[in-house]
Amino acid sequence: MKILVLQGSSRENGNTEQLSQLVLKGIPHTQIHLREKNIRAIHDQRHDPEGFTAVDDDYDAIVEAVLEHDVIIFATPIYWYGMSGFMKDFVDRWSQSLRDKRYSFKQALAQKQAFVITTGGDDPRVKGLPLIQQFQYIFGFVGMPFAGYIIGEGNKPGDVLQDKRAVAEASIWNEQWSAKG
Repeated sequence: MKILVLQGSSRENGNTEQLSQLVLKGIPHTQIHLREKNIRAIHDQRHDPEGFTAVDDDYDAIVEAVLEHDVIIFATPIYWYGMSGFMKDFVDRWSQSLRDKRYSFKQALAQKQAFVITTGGDDPRVKGLPLIQQFQYIFGFVGMPFAGYIIGEGNKPGDVLQDKRAVAEASIWNEQWSAKG
């Protein structure tokens, strides 16, 4: 089982990353920090006869990493009740990948498992649910099984480590994945 974590936070070692680290402690995985990558916003050419124009950025390399893994963890803080801009730019570009003749993007994603790890400071277990639902719709559109999510509470870095429920859920995932490894 090859695990890829797409870290969507703009903050280094913030709550979302810390919660992800608890989930994956001792488990081999690959991690990509989207904030460190150049992912240009989509220029929507879905209906242009020529299709999408090639974009010189890091997006294709990230897609190739996604395609090489079995489990994809989308880790993003709750920013204004949605995913981070880094994560949104990445997901928006899927419109381009769905029409890319180099690979069968939708069919490939259907063979993966998707998980979401998110944190927020403003009643996240309630106000973060629309974000979870958004991911559910995204994954459903491409046929990728949505296997679970953890919502943690934390505002300042390190706060999430005091969220007993999120820490317990992270521990359960860690035990399950350690047993599969």
